[in-house]
Amino acid sequence: MKQTNQHITDLILQLQGVDVSKYDETFLNKSIQKRITETHCNSVQEYCALLEQKSNEGEYFLNSLHISYSEFFRNTLTYSALEHIVLPSIALQKRSTKQKEIRIWSAACAAGQESYSLAMLMEELKNGDCETIKYRIFATDQDQTQVIEAQKGQYTAEALNNLSLKRFNQWFTQLGNNYIVKQELKANIDFSVFDLFSEQLGCPPASIFGDFDLVVCANLLFYYKHEYQKMILEKTSGCRANGGYLICGETERDILIRHNFKEVFPQSAIFKK
Repeated sequence: MKQTNQHITDLILQLQGVDVSKYDETFLNKSIQKRITETHCNSVQEYCALLEQKSNEGEYFLNSLHISYSEFFRNTLTYSALEHIVLPSIALQKRSTKQKEIRIWSAACAAGQESYSLAMLMEELKNGDCETIKYRIFATDQDQTQVIEAQKGQYTAEALNNLSLKRFNQWFTQLGNNYIVKQELKANIDFSVFDLFSEQLGCPPASIFGDFDLVVCANLLFYYKHEYQKMILEKTSGCRANGGYLICGETERDILIRHNFKEVFPQSAIFKK
């Protein structure tokens, strides 16, 4: 498996100028096998020949590595803790220090479900006892196609299954067979393309200085090798505000624990350094 991955990795670097060696070996191998099947190749050697002969196959392969699956309110326990404890406590802290804005970074926003879920929680918080609190969500992804989809905010009825009826009625309007996010929910979200492995940038340029109260980097870490997981964690830690929180995916909790993060509430996937 490792030799196969290395051969493809070398070819992609040579032909596309992109280093895919940062991906976890198992994930990379599954992606390779999937492209072999989809291109009807009979062997790795045949697929390598295809990569060299067909200029756009390298692009198809790179696109297959982009992680784009997401859901609204994906981890029930995480979002419950955010709604009832974490976000209200951040708001109270902001009021006590006379700061006006809660800053959130959705670091791998995919098609936008995570970012809009966070915005719904913030809007509900504003309508409670914290009307003076403003917020800004910086939603980024390395895939420009995904960022464009997130900005559109258009989803099938099936994609909205996790939403309560109240949230569904409040924040979506029907557009043909699909449903689109209302402009009011988009107002405080800034969508942009951002590479978490950028050596030049420590945080999304739109945020200027980072200082995030909450960084959500969920269901992304396990796609990368250990050294690249560490790079992501160092980058997201470096731009969090003092006392800021980091959220990972439900199955990524052990990764953060190994890097000396402390889970704020058991099984919540909400951490502090």
